[in-house]
Amino acid sequence: MPDLRNYVTTPIYYVNGEAHIGHAYTTFIADSVARHSRLKGIKTFFLTGTDEHGQKIEESAKKANKPTQVFADEISRGFKDLWDEFNISYDYFIRTTDEDHKKGVQKAFMAMYNNGDIYKGNYEGHYCISCETFFPESQLIDGEFCPDCGKPTNIVKEESYFFKLSAYEEKLLNYYDEHTDFILPKSRRNEVINFVKGGLNDLSITRTTFNWGVKLPEELNDDKHVLYVWLDALLNYITALGYGNDEKNMAFWPANIHMVGKDILRFHAIYWPAFLMSLDLPLPKHIGAHGWWTRDGEKMSKSKGNVVLPKEVADTYGLENLRYFMLREVPFGQDGDFSQRAFIDRINSDLSNDLGNLLNRIIGMSGKYSEFHIDSKDVARLHQKELDEMNSVLGNLEKFLDELQTHRYLEELWKLFSIGNKAIEEHAPWVKMKEQKKDEALATVALVANILAKASVMLNCIMPSTTTTISEALGFTINTEAYRSLILGQGLLKPFVIAQVPPLFPRVEQPLLEPAPEANKPESEDVEEDNLITIDQFFQTSLKIGTIVEAEEVPKSKKLLKLQVDIGEDKMRQVVAGIREFYSAESLVNTQVCVVSNLKPAKLMGMLSEGMLLAAKDENGLCLVRPESPRKAGSSVG
Repeated sequence: MPDLRNYVTTPIYYVNGEAHIGHAYTTFIADSVARHSRLKGIKTFFLTGTDEHGQKIEESAKKANKPTQVFADEISRGFKDLWDEFNISYDYFIRTTDEDHKKGVQKAFMAMYNNGDIYKGNYEGHYCISCETFFPESQLIDGEFCPDCGKPTNIVKEESYFFKLSAYEEKLLNYYDEHTDFILPKSRRNEVINFVKGGLNDLSITRTTFNWGVKLPEELNDDKHVLYVWLDALLNYITALGYGNDEKNMAFWPANIHMVGKDILRFHAIYWPAFLMSLDLPLPKHIGAHGWWTRDGEKMSKSKGNVVLPKEVADTYGLENLRYFMLREVPFGQDGDFSQRAFIDRINSDLSNDLGNLLNRIIGMSGKYSEFHIDSKDVARLHQKELDEMNSVLGNLEKFLDELQTHRYLEELWKLFSIGNKAIEEHAPWVKMKEQKKDEALATVALVANILAKASVMLNCIMPSTTTTISEALGFTINTEAYRSLILGQGLLKPFVIAQVPPLFPRVEQPLLEPAPEANKPESEDVEEDNLITIDQFFQTSLKIGTIVEAEEVPKSKKLLKLQVDIGEDKMRQVVAGIREFYSAESLVNTQVCVVSNLKPAKLMGMLSEGMLLAAKDENGLCLVRPESPRKAGSSVG
């Protein structure tokens, strides 16, 4: 066999706060991909860790009245302890304060400097401390605010080293054209390509206004500079493999998948490939950018008090229930909503009714009919139809995981349990026993045992502890040999005695966590009978100019288009609009519209819609309300 290798990474998490549900989501996906890779017999290296440098960390430590290293140590330890408690199967936990990492970063800096991609100059511009990024004035909101996070920027003038990012514009565009699956989901390619086509400025990659960072290499004799936090952070993906030191694991490069949140896609899909091109290293095969999580349709924030803490949820509902819910609930790349009611529905329906109950049924029937002995000898003879259906599902599964579509992977996998439950109802083993057809009754029980066995192998990467319990009950061990035998070889279980296990997923009757606090809502005022409203009531509606960045048709709908709209916030708004009869998706891209931006999000055909477009409609059709001439995204209307 060829020497297959797989390198999977999470982003390194910034040590300015404790882990939240978004961090857990990223880590669960990466962990699942790494676990399945190992199951297939592929040598796998799974990296996670913490990003600990930059002005924001230095300032946060001062506010906490702690030395910066002590502050970083505490937050980093919190992430590592949580991932250990969550049984995350990482191979290495990197910290950007590690000495080996610093040496590797300095080596990379000198390599780029020596090949002419780094030069020294002066920089004056608007700097966002929160994002650790300079922005040209043309990109600012209202000439002052950061286009990524919305916070005020400061004018900073300082000496700086620059990376010749502008020299890589054409190379990057060519790479995107030649590698259409470089960015996942593919729907995010356009925003990256459009950004690059808009022109790339050389990137300031050092700072002199603070000290908390990696120093420049000694040979430059310029110790007042520290490296820009994003150059430092992105290089972790190769320093973790030994770049600049012993390089013992560099055989794992290039990475198969960098898992990131959509807010840092630009850094990973533009800056990082350019750095690698400068270092003459291969580019990663895929960058997967997932969406964000809301809670009950509301954006999470500390000020609202509605942040979902993964440890609290796992301690209350069970870790593997949480893993299943997050990886099943939302299509990869889209924003997801954490709702206790939806979570409980998944536990009771998918896990308890479909999976747990199926195992309970064959334990009960085998105990009653055969003293818990199960033998597959008659399954192929009597249940070839069900075996064919099962093998068809199994044959289609892995492509979804390869594309990071965990919701589709689990949706398909759950079809196996439907096949099992349907077989029990159709063949009714209890009737066969009354008819003295014991072999047929036991064959149906064995069929379902095999369905559960194969499903548990493929579910292992999502729910490793639960599936270990199932496999032990079914008399086998989930490992590469079982994968090759049961999945690739379409084999069946050898005779075994099924173990009795308690119900895996007790039903949940009511929410177990405290509900999120109610947002403060303005008291409504009486409206006159003639429907006149006050000026205060009018200004409760927030109307903004939005630029449509992406548009696509909604499958199975004749009316709906799904739009990604820039209204000047730190993320795109997804708006699902019933305008498909009047506008094509292609005609809307890069046009401007008026958006009602403070509507409570709603779901249309299972998709979150975070606003409404203004439009006029009469006997001649529908027409969107648009600005007379282009305006900055986020400009107020009214």
